[in-house]
Amino acid sequence: MFTRRTLIGAAAALSLTAMSSGAMAQDNMYVALISKGFQHQFWQAVKAGADKAAEELGVRVTFEGPDNETQVDKQMDMLAAALANKPDAIGFAALDSQAAIPLLRQADEAGIPIIAFDSGVDSDIPLATAATDNVAAAALAADKMAELLGGEGQVAVVAHDQTSRTGIDRRDGFVNQMEEAHPGVEIVTIEYGGGDHLKSTEITKAILTAHPELDGIFGTNEGSAIGVVNGVRESGTEGVVIVGYDSGKAQKDAIREGLMAGAITQNPVGIGYETVKAAVAAAKGEEVTGDIDTGFFWYDADNIDDPEIAAVLYD
Repeated sequence: MFTRRTLIGAAAALSLTAMSSGAMAQDNMYVALISKGFQHQFWQAVKAGADKAAEELGVRVTFEGPDNETQVDKQMDMLAAALANKPDAIGFAALDSQAAIPLLRQADEAGIPIIAFDSGVDSDIPLATAATDNVAAAALAADKMAELLGGEGQVAVVAHDQTSRTGIDRRDGFVNQMEEAHPGVEIVTIEYGGGDHLKSTEITKAILTAHPELDGIFGTNEGSAIGVVNGVRESGTEGVVIVGYDSGKAQKDAIREGLMAGAITQNPVGIGYETVKAAVAAAKGEEVTGDIDTGFFWYDADNIDDPEIAAVLYD
């Protein structure tokens, strides 16, 4: 026989169960992040930001990427595997801005929101992109290079690729700014090292041999910039101004030692954090901003220890 107390107790139990289910719904939300790689300290910093957001928001996040940033096929396999796990949302940093579109279309058709991070894709499928304004950042690198060269000289670019949005934007941002604002500086060659510091080292040596009058080199990401530093050092060349991009330990050391003049730093922790935040919002059906600008800074020996700069450097 049910008494009034029994009914109240049952109602309370149902209420607790409902509350527990609601909490578990948030806890069980799953966001899969596919990055461009794992070998650079940049990606470890992005992961740290993603993990921080996951903890604060009470969601499960996985973070993976290929061994290096030339493995487009491996990244596509990771994206396909993530889709098969039916996540609530996917964060994706494309190695090839075209190759991923068929898989992203599948995600879209399945109702899985996509948030691009670091490197966008040539599609309107991603609801938002959390990234550095790479065109503007590379233009600043060009301005700094031209200033360091006194407005004239020969410069080379060692880029990480010509297929990702970051590779394209950093190359074009630097080249276009140099041509438009600093006509006295000639860009004599653009080479691609896949973001691998060993390959970029050999490319740099070859550039220095082919262009003995070279005055400066711009490396468009962490691996490229360190390859440039190593190539200049190993070739015994002096007087070449090196400007980099990103801020891993090796680059910071090179700047402190005077081997690299300066570099652009992104905010990788912010990129990871904002990606997860946007992914969770999108999974809940909330509106997310199309472009999430996570900022950039120029740093050199003069400001590397300033609190504002130190906060966005990573190692």
